[in-house]
Amino acid sequence: MTTLVKGQYPGGFLVWEVLRDYTRETVTIASGAGKLAPGTVLGKITSGGKYTVLTPGASNGSQNAAGILWGQADATDADAPAVVLVRGPAIVNRHEIIWPEGITEGQTNTAIAALMALGILQR
Repeated sequence: MTTLVKGQYPGGFLVWEVLRDYTRETVTIASGAGKLAPGTVLGKITSGGKYTVLTPGASNGSQNAAGILWGQADATDADAPAVVLVRGPAIVNRHEIIWPEGITEGQTNTAIAALMALGILQR
């Protein structure tokens, strides 16, 4: 018997938001970010304003949490448009958020604080 694995649904991480037209923006995911699933925490590259996977060790702006990816995006070989939860008030399910591999507890807490400053709360 084949085992089916269910992936993340667009917006499946979201518990509540005040108004979708206010909390979400269509942004550009930078080429090379790869295939991203809904709920991936993103950073915003300072020069150019494109988004990429949160990269705590970086110094180009992507080290600061700037939003959460709403749906799937494939920026493996080229820039890709994507909808991102960029501001609140909004509440997200902390168990549905995707953090970068190898992130430390301190880096996670810093990112959570940055998202809270945007009005995005984890519960």
